[in-house]
Amino acid sequence: MRQKIFPRMAQWAGIAMVAGVLSACAPHRPAPAPYQGGAYPTQAPVAAEYGRVTNIEMLQGQQRGASTGAGAILGAVVGGVLGNQVGKGSGRAAATAVGVVGGAVAGNAIEERNNAGYSPVYRISIQLDRGGYRAYDVSSVGDLRVGDRVRTINGQISRY
Repeated sequence: MRQKIFPRMAQWAGIAMVAGVLSACAPHRPAPAPYQGGAYPTQAPVAAEYGRVTNIEMLQGQQRGASTGAGAILGAVVGGVLGNQVGKGSGRAAATAVGVVGGAVAGNAIEERNNAGYSPVYRISIQLDRGGYRAYDVSSVGDLRVGDRVRTINGQISRY
């Protein structure tokens, strides 16, 4: 009787570990704003700000490595197949579970490394007409140059 219980427990433990690893790879979305009676909350309109570009500088690139979870799933499948080839009985079930978890971790790491790269980031400094400064970090300056008159609305900069 004990020989039949242990492989089943090892199998369920492996399934629980795989489910935990895969749920950690899922993208998390923030909860929507709660309904506050009468109307849903909306963003207040933002007024345009006008000014002049005073400085454009290139910052060190930001890393853009991301994981979609596909690497973890593929790694888990390959690890599980390879782990299933080792041993027999309860040892095979344990090796399969370890292979699934190890493969998921390795597959996720490989996917992140392959998606990693650096993109340039520019900081545009604007002196506002009404006083004060704003600085925006953007991936491209487009046709903006120091001294250009600009308008900003919701963080979007355009020549004016």
